[in-house]
Amino acid sequence: MKFIRLLLLPIVPIYFIVTWCRNKLYDLGIKKSKNYNFPIICVGNLSAGGTGKTPMVEYLIKLLNENYNLATLSRGYGRKTKGFVLASENSTANTLGDEPFQFYNKFKNSIRVSVDENRQRGILNLRALNNKPELIILDDAYQHRKVEAKLNILLTTYSNLYAKDIVLPTGNLREPREGAKRAQIIVVTKCPDNLSEEKKVSIIAELRPKDYQHVFFSSISYAKEVIGNSGVVALNNLKEFTLVTGIANAKPLVVFLKNSGLNFNHLEFSDHHNFSKKEIETIAKNDLIITTEKDYVRLIAESTLSNKLFYLPIEITIDRQIDFNNLVKTAIKC
Repeated sequence: MKFIRLLLLPIVPIYFIVTWCRNKLYDLGIKKSKNYNFPIICVGNLSAGGTGKTPMVEYLIKLLNENYNLATLSRGYGRKTKGFVLASENSTANTLGDEPFQFYNKFKNSIRVSVDENRQRGILNLRALNNKPELIILDDAYQHRKVEAKLNILLTTYSNLYAKDIVLPTGNLREPREGAKRAQIIVVTKCPDNLSEEKKVSIIAELRPKDYQHVFFSSISYAKEVIGNSGVVALNNLKEFTLVTGIANAKPLVVFLKNSGLNFNHLEFSDHHNFSKKEIETIAKNDLIITTEKDYVRLIAESTLSNKLFYLPIEITIDRQIDFNNLVKTAIKC
């Protein structure tokens, strides 16, 4: 794959020019962004996948849902529907996409969850609801410039900073690095727990934030137990199991489980993978299956897996958490 991407290097300048020109048209006001009279938060990245958008959205929901009538709006990647869909008790990962369905399963009693590939239309439909949302969180919409968010939160991983990357197809960036200037908050995600202050200063220097930008660092916190239809099992009580992942970067999870002294084999699939019948049959041959929460919401509907499938919950921990929380709350005040 790396060799193929190197062969595509001559296309990089073309991709760069096209995306740069598109952004410049928005910057100059030739292409229009729609502004709204209520707060919208956009969580996104410059890179293609795997920066931790889902746990960040969940963090913001927990932070803000007590004080706002809140809704999330995602594109619904991988869903088998089109247009605007509002999550309901009849929703599945197929109708919403795996990540929005995960939001709905966790927060359905306190927020509205929706999907629409056209964010302007999605916002319009949400605001037409009875008891309309006062705050909308856009998931993975950093490049969707038809909507002007009140607050842009840009994520970049510790192991693959956007400052060290180039655009697709050889690199992983969806747009040139200068697109980072649209963010008010930059979060370096998936950092090691013991990241030193000296290393943080070095990373900030690499990112070269503008005067109005604030940089934070976050790390993943894994739970000490796995959860499934059969109940809750402590990690240290797990015997040999099979790990199934369909995410952009499973390495941090694999490292965590290995460092926990657990014995497992790993079946790794691509991000948002649609499991075939044959793959489900292969997975079902295992007595104990551990997966991510995103994969769990897609796999749990399979009757052959329902009693042997568990997921490991994660949360993010943000350094200078109080400062981060206050910045978010201040930024969205109209």
